[in-house]
Amino acid sequence: MQKIDFVITWVDGNDPEWQKEKKKYDGKSNVDGTIYRYRDWNLLKYWFRGVETFAPWVNHIYFITWGHLPDFLDPTHPKLKIINHEEFIPKEYLPTFNSNVIELNINRIKELSENFVLFNDDFFLINKTTEEDFFFHNIPVDSAALNVHCPKKSLIAQNICLNDAAIINEYFDFKESIRKNRRKWLSLKNGKELFRTLVLWNCPRFPGFYQHHLSISYNKKTFDHVWGLEKDSLMETCTHKFREASDISHWVFREWQLAEGNFINRSHKFGKSFFIDRDGITNTKEEILNYIIKQKGKMIAINDGEMTEEEFEALLKDIDRAFSTILPNRSSFEK
Repeated sequence: MQKIDFVITWVDGNDPEWQKEKKKYDGKSNVDGTIYRYRDWNLLKYWFRGVETFAPWVNHIYFITWGHLPDFLDPTHPKLKIINHEEFIPKEYLPTFNSNVIELNINRIKELSENFVLFNDDFFLINKTTEEDFFFHNIPVDSAALNVHCPKKSLIAQNICLNDAAIINEYFDFKESIRKNRRKWLSLKNGKELFRTLVLWNCPRFPGFYQHHLSISYNKKTFDHVWGLEKDSLMETCTHKFREASDISHWVFREWQLAEGNFINRSHKFGKSFFIDRDGITNTKEEILNYIIKQKGKMIAINDGEMTEEEFEALLKDIDRAFSTILPNRSSFEK
């Protein structure tokens, strides 16, 4: 199997220079520039500890940044590649504060391996992994389930999901795609999400795709291929300084892989994504802490939501303690 790189995107929302740059472009009411997009949980050291402890086989880590770096990080580590936006995003789209722009252009990173795994900075490895958890004979390992999106005006992410699915339906016949990959879509490895697929099985076209909000295994050739077909749509998104409802996201590449059957099924028990909001902080927090400490899966995602600063700080301390119980030792990526 070919080598596997990890790619992680990161921003320091507390950097005054970055804030000054961002402020120049703030002000449009139909864009998503909220604090939750950029707030730093200060847990990144555990991401690197997790990779070193649970995925020592990784080839290189491409750390994508606006220009700043975490204080703890040793940029000279032989496995670490620091990549600034201007090194791979066309200059006409810079500066950008839109994660979609950053992620759509990842295939432009020089020397990035054909097989790579895309992480957000809130996706953490918490148990031993193998290369086969992400690729099998160079085929991405993933789970497949259909989904239906019910967007509201304020839900930018839901609209983006619809945009992605619309592109897939331009190039794939839903019935034919499902028929060819029937065993994959109906695999018990998809867990309870299989019921979503069964309910939506007779749709005339792809209604949407269930997003597990965990890291995604990609073949770089998929990015290249879709860019070749949908250059105008992707370039339009790249002109948006912040996320907008008309955006295309990198999920379109994942969905392309699923629609063409370019994936191997992975157990739904691989990882879990948690969403935190003010109404469910207490219950969600206990689930998160339990999932980390007992290492119930191999990966956890902790998605930021509406919280006061006091609630955020209290939650952060508890999660930090949980991570420190399973990853107490400094990694070689730390100074």
